[in-house]
Amino acid sequence: MPARTVKVASTSGLHARPAAIFSQAASEQPVAVTIETADAGPVKASSILMLLTLNVGHGDEVTLRADGDAAEETLDALASLLEKNLDEEFQEH
Repeated sequence: MPARTVKVASTSGLHARPAAIFSQAASEQPVAVTIETADAGPVKASSILMLLTLNVGHGDEVTLRADGDAAEETLDALASLLEKNLDEEFQEH
């Protein structure tokens, strides 16, 4: 199963707005995605409630996994999203 490990760039980690933005993006993907930390998971990436249970902070590493025809492209897109500071991106708009 393809996987990507990435550091979370958002100042607040995967909480509040960044978690909402990420879970929405995950729910729009053509394949199901899980996210996990070294200490917890895997959980459905499309579930904001499950994301919040991981308690991911700024700079924490998470691993994304997906399976299916579009898994690689899905993981690339979601990893790229996590590498951005979604707190700042949201405030600029």
